[in-house]
Amino acid sequence: MMFATAIAAIIGAMVLALVRAFAGPSLYDRILAGNSFGTKTVLLLGLMGFVTGRPDFLDIALLYALINFTATLAILRFFSYRKDPAKAEAKGGDA
Repeated sequence: MMFATAIAAIIGAMVLALVRAFAGPSLYDRILAGNSFGTKTVLLLGLMGFVTGRPDFLDIALLYALINFTATLAILRFFSYRKDPAKAEAKGGDA
């Protein structure tokens, strides 16, 4: 019963993270929500591996955590180098 409650809470938090990712007012809110969703996925994989008695889920969870961390850094780096068209027009030329 306790594990079912934990699984339901994690899934509820994942739904809230998806809502923030789709309705986030800024790009960084969406990226943070995506990272939060990935972290909760790692928690869910670890919990499901414990509940089902399959420790190989922990390997998958660790791999997914590394991919989530690397992807978040790559996305932040990509958007930090991107030119903002609104700022370029405000300056009156190419920024």
